Amino acid sequence: MDSAKGTWVTDEPDLRRTGITPLTLLPWGSHICMFYETPADLIQTLAGYFGAGLADNEFCLWAMSEPIDHDRAVSALRKAIPDFDKHLARGAFELLAGSDWYLCDHEFDAGRVTSGWQAKLDQARARGFVGMRVSGNAFWMQAHLWQTFSQYEDELSSAIAGTRMIILCTYALDASRVSDFLDVARTHQFSLVRRKGDWELLETPELAAARQGVDRLTDAMDIASRPYPGHELLTPRERMTVAEIARGASNKEAARALGISPRTVEFHRANIMRKLDVRNVAELLGIILAPI
Repeated sequence: MDSAKGTWVTDEPDLRRTGITPLTLLPWGSHICMFYETPADLIQTLAGYFGAGLADNEFCLWAMSEPIDHDRAVSALRKAIPDFDKHLARGAFELLAGSDWYLCDHEFDAGRVTSGWQAKLDQARARGFVGMRVSGNAFWMQAHLWQTFSQYEDELSSAIAGTRMIILCTYALDASRVSDFLDVARTHQFSLVRRKGDWELLETPELAAARQGVDRLTDAMDIASRPYPGHELLTPRERMTVAEIARGASNKEAARALGISPRTVEFHRANIMRKLDVRNVAELLGIILAPI
């Protein structure tokens, strides 16, 4: 805790608390998504997500849509987040209608939306906030716009890389097709599912196939000693962390195996992704398993 500012800080300032149980820390520039089953699942997740950001002097923005309306959102966040009205009063939190933000004359313009996020971030920084966290709900998305929106999601990860911004995209399970799951999982660094309060990690076919390739390697040392493009950029500890990630270990499991804290594992993980220029575990495993 920074007693002078009353905000929480990590030992590694580029890592931010998420308020989301499966991903306790994430670096700036993260682009993640969640499929939710009920409005309660969505609200509980966003209360934790925005609560952490507000406590850490981040500007928070929710581009919301059905099944949550403005009054219900404010009421729920007021109950869940300490001093929420004070955050509202000082302009630290903004609620937007998702359809108004994403659509103009019923059309979706990816460039306009991406520029809009950057403008909001610039304004927040000018007002003294350390960065910005966003959540947008895609419940409003019409089928005929899906391909364009999916391409936007793919490009958004690159657009926010290196910025002080974190974006959480949320999708209703009952409004999503199987193909939507796959499209979304491919365009985000992490994809989560929340049902009745329980969490699951969404695994794409690419990640499942990569895991099968890892199974051919005998143990963590086998993986850690394997040369692959960019391995020379990693520290020995980061290479051992790569091995644990490749074996499918959770942050807690990797921490126990390496004798370090889960937060340190997350720090190494963020550095690995940055150094190897990969967006997700499937891409990381693709590099590891490339022919020597």
